[in-house]
Amino acid sequence: MRALLGDAWWTDPDERLTYSYDNSRRQALPDAVALPVDAAQVQALVRACRTARVPLVPRGRATNTTGAAVPVAGGVVVSMERMDRIVDIRPGDRCAVVQPGVLNGALQQALAGHGLFWPPDPTSAAFSTVGGNLACNAGGPRAVKYGASRDNVLAITAVTGAGELVTLGTATTKGSTGYDLQRMFVGSEGTLGLIVEATLRLVPAPRDRRALRAIYRDVSSAARAVARLMAQPVTPSMLEFMDAHAVGLARHVGGADLPDDAGALLMIEADGPAAHLEADLAALREAAAGEGLVSLDSADDESARARLWAARKALSPALRTLAPGKINEDVVVPVSRIPDLVDGVQDISAAARLPIVCFGHAGNGNLHVNLMYDPADADQSARAREAMGRVFTLALQLGGTLSGEHGIGLAKRDFMPRAMGAPTLELMRQLKATFDPDGIMNPGKLLPPP
Repeated sequence: MRALLGDAWWTDPDERLTYSYDNSRRQALPDAVALPVDAAQVQALVRACRTARVPLVPRGRATNTTGAAVPVAGGVVVSMERMDRIVDIRPGDRCAVVQPGVLNGALQQALAGHGLFWPPDPTSAAFSTVGGNLACNAGGPRAVKYGASRDNVLAITAVTGAGELVTLGTATTKGSTGYDLQRMFVGSEGTLGLIVEATLRLVPAPRDRRALRAIYRDVSSAARAVARLMAQPVTPSMLEFMDAHAVGLARHVGGADLPDDAGALLMIEADGPAAHLEADLAALREAAAGEGLVSLDSADDESARARLWAARKALSPALRTLAPGKINEDVVVPVSRIPDLVDGVQDISAAARLPIVCFGHAGNGNLHVNLMYDPADADQSARAREAMGRVFTLALQLGGTLSGEHGIGLAKRDFMPRAMGAPTLELMRQLKATFDPDGIMNPGKLLPPP
């Protein structure tokens, strides 16, 4: 590997330490770090590690919150940060070909000049890589209209755990030629192979955007409004939810202009041609109105829109005032069960004697559950872990699932048998064995031990 990679093969302890953790706060020291620059180096690396039975852990920029990029089995961390080239942008085909280390934010800047964008927009977009977004099927607020990463990838070139270079999918928006393997690769968290190139589906940038802020008496009223909003023909480009705790934090700590009687808040946005927006907004206003609505404010220009979104932007900094540590997990439930999820989470919060704040992407039923605690306090840490387990169980009981966009990693791995039946898990293990016959690709992640 030193002969192959030169100064891009690191074994010094200080260098390895830098690649030992991700945003989950978990940490494990790898035996080496590789920083390849092309597919040939990746393939040679995988083949050598397969021969020696050495684990490989892919890494983008480690913004993942589930421990998926932590080398818990040692081995080699494969950082894709030097494979950061935008290979081609084809506006006529509405697609772009990129290497996995390209930052989401850098890609969006490059596409803006062509009047296009790539829909996935996670909170970490400025810092996270396209490869990482694909690995955990990242979404973001725009997913309600435009879909998550899996819906916006046309083809993937990857090196499997067997050391084979394969191209999955095709650079067309329509195709019916065998199994849909490129979509299966998205969300696999590096357990099948290493993505070395991706062809992404692009969307024309909207000409205009308008926003509404709806404040409700309680969570149930807001959830009923979400159901109405998603049932009518105009799909909002964003539909964000904040519970009463989140609204209170945004008001008292973040300084957002919100009334004291706000029990829940929806941020609603529409985009498209200006000629159509007024009618779209009228439809969204009508759907948002109903029992429990306290106020409905609109933004007629970009500065007014920014003021309406100030409450949402103020929330993350405000969370830091509650506790030094945060477990941020995302769960998904049917939209109609959002009130049950929020009520149940607050019961769990009371039992654990720890604050939990809910907000997120209501149009998909995808809520971020933020459990605040002090990591230096062993008792709080134990209560936090137990409480988050109860949140996962609650989401499953409500007909939901463990994750909408963060992935499984280590944090939710042991809950996978509850989320799906044994036959389904066995199929997943068989698929992994096909792509990764010696089990070297990101071992210990996503799939629990048999």
